[in-house]
Amino acid sequence: MRQQLIDHISADAVFHGDFTLTSGKKATYYVDLRKVSLDHRVAPLIGQVMIDLIAGVENVDAVGGMTMGADPVAAAILHQGAARGLAYDAFVVRKEPKDHGRGKQVEGPDLEGKRVIVLEDTSTTGGSPLKAIEALEKVGAIIAAVAVVVDRDTGAREVIEGAGYPYLYAIGLDDLGLSR
Repeated sequence: MRQQLIDHISADAVFHGDFTLTSGKKATYYVDLRKVSLDHRVAPLIGQVMIDLIAGVENVDAVGGMTMGADPVAAAILHQGAARGLAYDAFVVRKEPKDHGRGKQVEGPDLEGKRVIVLEDTSTTGGSPLKAIEALEKVGAIIAAVAVVVDRDTGAREVIEGAGYPYLYAIGLDDLGLSR
């Protein structure tokens, strides 16, 4: 499954050229995981590979992260987990609390006292997971780990671990035939 996922990402989600990343850094390639995370053939693979990745993290109640990148990953884990008899709920973290309705920043089930894994599709600086963690801790969630589908090896791991959270990733640059 992991190799199939790598093949799909390499073929359909890696773009070469001159790109500016969210961090402002320049890159000669861009991994646009939404090209595959929203594909009916690949989403189940993402769910299966990520479930295998987080299997060692005990007592996880829910998975999710900053909208938009983490949303399809969380949904894939939720559905593939259910198919395996696992009970992972999913949540979404908005960039800012809503200014209407209930004014929530974290959507989904009540996470107070629940162990959660913060997801990211691709990591660069670690800023998105930390922003999600900040919002999750405000609602009383317990952060069990950060899990990423593709790690760009640009410092996110060091930032996340430096903040005191375990960092897991399924696929690295070497797996995709890319270099920093």
